[in-house]
Formats: sequence, structure tokens, C-alpha cells
Amino acid sequence: MTWTLAVDTSTGVRIGLARDGVPVDRWASDDPRRQVEDLAPAIGELLQRHQLAVADLARIVVGMGPGPFTGLRVGIVTAWTLARVNGITATAVCSLDVLAAQAVAAGITDDFVVATDARRKELYWASYAAGVRQAQPQVSAASELPPLTVVGPGARLYPVPGPVSDVAPDLDAALMAATELPEVPAEPMYLRPPDAVVPTGRKSALTALRRR
Repeated sequence: MTWTLAVDTSTGVRIGLARDGVPVDRWASDDPRRQVEDLAPAIGELLQRHQLAVADLARIVVGMGPGPFTGLRVGIVTAWTLARVNGITATAVCSLDVLAAQAVAAGITDDFVVATDARRKELYWASYAAGVRQAQPQVSAASELPPLTVVGPGARLYPVPGPVSDVAPDLDAALMAATELPEVPAEPMYLRPPDAVVPTGRKSALTALRRR
């Protein structure tokens, strides 16, 4: 029996659990202000529901965004730390690819765009053909999206050139844990400079973890 945990903090907190490639359970919060407080207890709660310890996991799937600087770091550092301390394989994925997989599972066969809220009246987005991402994620005004069907939690936030679908309104972390998604480099997809500046002369926790 193989258990996989998924962690994504590109928007709020999303945690999912899968067993042998089948979605089993999930935990979600939309409050980005509570990501630090919620994440570790929520992981513990989800594992406890199924009488699991972190060491029982075979793999942890980590969402690399795109997303805001602070939010992404919370999930990535937590998941990477759990994986390294417990000798578990960690896999980095693009959060937009999770939503694209949900769109394909819901029956969308045409080319489409996945969009999420980047705030500042902009969207994080990427275009997909047959469910495969065609380029690196971008951040831009909604008016700059290609004229394709738009899915995802950012689809209805602003007027977009193409039609809008209600498919994949939220990231399903249990599906994220169960699906074999394309692996991406273990580098957070910020796409923007951080609002808060990390002090120089100090190694970030994420950098330190990657170098171990």
C-alpha cells in the first residue's frame, strides 16, 4: 500500500492524500493569512484520520506555484523538510498543471487556459493543448490571455478574451496526490519580485534544504 501526500500553498492551503494512485482525503483553507498557523496542524490532522505517520508516506508532491512569495515558501519549505527528515521522495509540480488535470478529467478536450488570481488585477496563467502545458506560466492582465476557454479559480475574476468555464474552480490536492503530473524544477514560481525583501547575508531555508 503506497501513500502520497500533496501540499500546495499557492492560494491558501491545500493538502491531499492518495492511496495507490486513488484520491482518499483532502484539507483546504482559503485564508492566506493563516497559512503558517494552519499548515502543519492540518497535515497532522489529515494523516491522523487515516492512522498514518509522516514516515508511512512514500512520496510528497509539492506545488511550486505560481503564487505569492510568502505563501509559496510556507508550503515548499514545510513539505521539503518533512521529506528530507523522513527520507521520503519529494516531487515538485506546477500548481497550474494540477488544475489542468482536473479540467481534462472533467471532459475538456479543446485547447484551454488555466488561470489563478495573482492580485493587482492580474492573473497567473498557462495555456494547454490536450492537457499538456505549452509554455512556462506567466503573469499578466486578464486582457492579455489568448482567446481560449479559461478554467480555474481565476477564470471569472476579470474579463478575458475567451469563453469562461466553471471547470476546476479550486485546486484538488487529493487529485494532485493521485495523479502522475510532469515534474518541474524545485524552484518556486514567483513570477514577480517579492514585496518583502529577504535580508542579505542569510541563506534562505529553501536554499539550504536544496543543497543538503
